[in-house]
Amino acid sequence: MARLLAIDYGVKRTGLAVTDPSKIIVSPLQTVDTTYLTPFLKEYLVKEKVEKIIIGYPENPQKDKVNPVVKQIILFSDNLKKLFPDIPIEFYNEEYTSKEAVSVMLAGGFGRKFRQTKGNTDRMAAALILQGWIDENGAN
Repeated sequence: MARLLAIDYGVKRTGLAVTDPSKIIVSPLQTVDTTYLTPFLKEYLVKEKVEKIIIGYPENPQKDKVNPVVKQIILFSDNLKKLFPDIPIEFYNEEYTSKEAVSVMLAGGFGRKFRQTKGNTDRMAAALILQGWIDENGAN
């Protein structure tokens, strides 16, 4: 059995979330400085079997506005495909997941200091991306 891995790619920091091997429980994994993301993933994917990678992709409904991180996400995903050709990669619309992550943490009773730590928001946003993808596509 293999996990699903979600990536909330950011210019400075990237949030990661995974499922358990049975793909039942989604958990925030870690926030990684984006400059160290590829080495981190190389190490993680050697230790853990990952069936699929889901990358948050900001689909903007306003066609005249392009999110500046989109080019970086595409370059990053192309690099991942070359490094890990056996692991399928899919995109999932991540619009508003960071705002939703703050709401989830607030509803969950997390304190202000925890919520204001940006890395916590990034991990939670990755978990929301992964849960949303599972809800739409199923875990298998």
